Amino acid sequence: MRACLSSIALAALAGTQVVSAAPVASSAKLIGRDDAAGIQYVPGSVDWDKVDWSQVNWSAVSWDAVNWQSVFSSEQPPIYTSEAPVSSAQSQPPSAAPAPTSAVPAPPSVVPAPVPPSVVPQPSKTAPVPAPTSVVPPPPTAAPTPAPSPKPQPSPSPSPSPKPSPEPVYTSDSTPEPVTSSPAAPEPEKPASSGSLWGLTYSPYNIDGSCPDVGTVTSQLQKVAGVTGNIRLYSTDCSQLRNALQAISSSNLNLGIHAGLWISDGESRMQSDLDEFIAATKQYDSSLVKGVSVGNEDLSKGMSESTLIGYINQVRARLQSEGLGHIPVYATEQDAHFTKAIAAVCDVVQVNIYSIFDSIFTSVDSSVKSVIQRADNIRNNVAGGKPVRFGETGWSSAGSTGPSPLSLTSEIAYVQKFKCAAAAAGYDYFYFEAKDALWKQGQALSEQSFGIFGHDFVQKFDFGLLNLC
Repeated sequence: MRACLSSIALAALAGTQVVSAAPVASSAKLIGRDDAAGIQYVPGSVDWDKVDWSQVNWSAVSWDAVNWQSVFSSEQPPIYTSEAPVSSAQSQPPSAAPAPTSAVPAPPSVVPAPVPPSVVPQPSKTAPVPAPTSVVPPPPTAAPTPAPSPKPQPSPSPSPSPKPSPEPVYTSDSTPEPVTSSPAAPEPEKPASSGSLWGLTYSPYNIDGSCPDVGTVTSQLQKVAGVTGNIRLYSTDCSQLRNALQAISSSNLNLGIHAGLWISDGESRMQSDLDEFIAATKQYDSSLVKGVSVGNEDLSKGMSESTLIGYINQVRARLQSEGLGHIPVYATEQDAHFTKAIAAVCDVVQVNIYSIFDSIFTSVDSSVKSVIQRADNIRNNVAGGKPVRFGETGWSSAGSTGPSPLSLTSEIAYVQKFKCAAAAAGYDYFYFEAKDALWKQGQALSEQSFGIFGHDFVQKFDFGLLNLC
């Protein structure tokens, strides 16, 4: 039969055959507005399975005008009237009618999409309704006006801090920038050294022979690092190796340490130095230690070759057992006493060569040529193909050693010419020495005056002269 449904269903199903448990007169009409917006209730007694959805005129619905809250209300206000009064029995749905439910059958799988509001035709008195859905949509409410987003605030930049730098902080509305670390303080300047002297010998003792503190060692090595990239030590007493490692590490100095063990006072002293060498090297970065000399000129002092060889082998075996086998081990001896047997057990053939004690002097140039020739002799006849390095060479600025003139002028001339000659001949070297050794009390003035710094660690001359060849 022909049903006149209330609500959107009535508008959408105008002219559509449906089955209703409570038919109403065909002469019924809408109260108030005669479009879909005036419809307030969809009876729950409609048999949706009997609706012919293909006949629904969806395009006629004015979707913006639909009062969704009223459409699905469970209340049933009177909606219809007729020209002839309708009995109360007819105006109320039968008591046997099932209660409204939100579980309504799904519409056909293909439903025409609603036309955008700007092009929707004006509704007629029989405007169609949307197809019921299995889930009743919530009634539309006025969309709240969104609160304005807070204005983005810039992220605070990380404060400079000691390395490693803290992780940077980003806001959710910012793009992370490339991270750059921020050192706590400016990096110390790299020494110009490396272009001045290859190496310097360094004895840290105070003028009275006492041990300097680590602050004094640090201050002195900061100056040394301005003229060389390598230092040679002779012992581990006075914590000199440990202090040098701490100074280099804390000040980021570009210095390599070539350590030494003092063996002239016997095996007990050698073992004491070796224990301290291992402890200090393990405490700091062992890569800062470039090698260790077992003694200094001990064959010249009367030690037997076999004893010296035994010490060298003993030190090497101990370092290997301590995980420090990468550190080169060698002896340092005067060129006149260096033997092939000693060279055979050394990783480097390190020789001390001076011309300042020669019985004949002709010129500083000749003195420099003399030491280079003597080194060549070791390289060609003793070293057995191993690298040869000067452990010491130098010139004193005061005193007397024979015919060689000892003055600051002669010292400057020697160090300049030797540096250039050694580089040309392919030799590394330690120039003797960093500072004047006034701690050698009771010894000759010449022995105390080899330094390129004075005893107070003030330069004795312009180090820019060292870069001239």
